[in-house]
Amino acid sequence: MSTVEDILVSPPGPEMVVQPAEYFGNAAPVELEIGCGKGGFILERAKRYPERSFLGVEWANKYCRYAADRMVRWGVSNVRLMRTDAGNLVRHHLVPSSLAALHVYHPDPWPKKRHHKRRLFQTEFIAAAVRTLQPGARLAVQTDHGEYFAWIRERLDPVSELVQVDFEHPDFASPGGSPRTNFEVKYVREGRTIYRVAYIRA
Repeated sequence: MSTVEDILVSPPGPEMVVQPAEYFGNAAPVELEIGCGKGGFILERAKRYPERSFLGVEWANKYCRYAADRMVRWGVSNVRLMRTDAGNLVRHHLVPSSLAALHVYHPDPWPKKRHHKRRLFQTEFIAAAVRTLQPGARLAVQTDHGEYFAWIRERLDPVSELVQVDFEHPDFASPGGSPRTNFEVKYVREGRTIYRVAYIRA
């Protein structure tokens, strides 16, 4: 049975480039979730698709450890969690064509204009994210922030390697429909609008 120490993995060193599958010791397709929080979405996917591997990245240490403990309690062995800056990981440390899917749900919108430079979806990140996706791999984005959603679409829609597809694909929706992250459950309960878009790497 997995332990918390088995689930938690160290981020790569400054000059290190990694193949995510190495964290699992097998050749299964790897999906990456940026900002996995308490692990609600990644847990459900891991249980539903035991033949796939799931790497979750979370900056908040308490949430990362909580999610790791959650995986242990559910007996999930196909998840690894990493506490690190997800943008830095994607931009500098993942080998090309190493991901079968990239999930980015409810990233920090940094709503004040002077903070927009801190937003995840900058030109360098988008180029790196596309580079890490295998042909046919999926990039899915979800947010409750309308202005940030428009910002993201303005930057992703023109990317020639990305082809927009239906978000509600049966292989990617949770049993209740859509990703059902902890944030989504909370925001739907509050009556907020949820914005979603998905692409396939051509």
